Amino acid sequence: MDIDFRSLLSWLPLERFRNPRPVVAVVRLSGVIGQGGRFRQGLDIQSIGPVLKAAFKTSGLTAVALAINSPGGAPAQSNLIYARIRALAAEKEIPVLAFAEDVAASGGYWLSCAADEIYADVNSIVGSIGVVSAGFGFQDMLEKIGVERRIHAQGDRKAMLDPFEPERDADVKRLLAIQKNIHENFKNLVKERRGERVKISDRKLFSGDIWTGREALDAGLIDGLGEMREILHQKFGDDVKIREVGGRTSFLKRLFGRTEASTSDPDFEGALGNLPGQLLTAVEDRAFWSRFGL
Repeated sequence: MDIDFRSLLSWLPLERFRNPRPVVAVVRLSGVIGQGGRFRQGLDIQSIGPVLKAAFKTSGLTAVALAINSPGGAPAQSNLIYARIRALAAEKEIPVLAFAEDVAASGGYWLSCAADEIYADVNSIVGSIGVVSAGFGFQDMLEKIGVERRIHAQGDRKAMLDPFEPERDADVKRLLAIQKNIHENFKNLVKERRGERVKISDRKLFSGDIWTGREALDAGLIDGLGEMREILHQKFGDDVKIREVGGRTSFLKRLFGRTEASTSDPDFEGALGNLPGQLLTAVEDRAFWSRFGL
């Protein structure tokens, strides 16, 4: 029996091997930056590190896209995630693109600066390159309800800014010094990553102000406007493979630490016992988002 090898070869997808389709791995960086909880989808290096590693190990990888939707949070975690992205990009020699969704502000913009190019929707909120601390003072309330505050510490700054004690000028001065140091780190990072693309003065750029996507483009904080898939198809062709790495956690899993729970489960009881603290965390998260009208 004669075999026509040329006919057989014509059926093989040789062109696919010679010219493979470009592949873009998408990593979602969503939520308040910092330690997570049952009511908070926290964004920290421990939770996102393995996802980033998997994204940069994607077979046939052409680029990594960061889908960012964050109002900020912990400066240290912002920088740790930023540094991991930059390290992986340099190691794999892979370009990184960031796409702002509702918000890429404060720590969210810090994460955006890990990308070689930043894009946003015309209505995205971008910027907030500053540092802020907020809290409450309850010292008068304790006296009214007849509660005595007892605190014992070694080190005259150990109980600094205790919300149940009157605020001290020295404590505020120290806090502002720490904020200034973090702000300088943030400013240096933006200058390094954005460089001459920025078109506004340092005073305005680092004032903590926010911009819409279109305003951010005019100011040089981002490189373009558009939706992620649209931009990726424009840059890498209509046949680009877009692969999302990692997944979103359901509300029940964040609440109980699993997909489902029963009242006889110790985890269920633990979740209920910690409800007040977790609800407070949820309120704090809302405060982060509400700063940007969301």
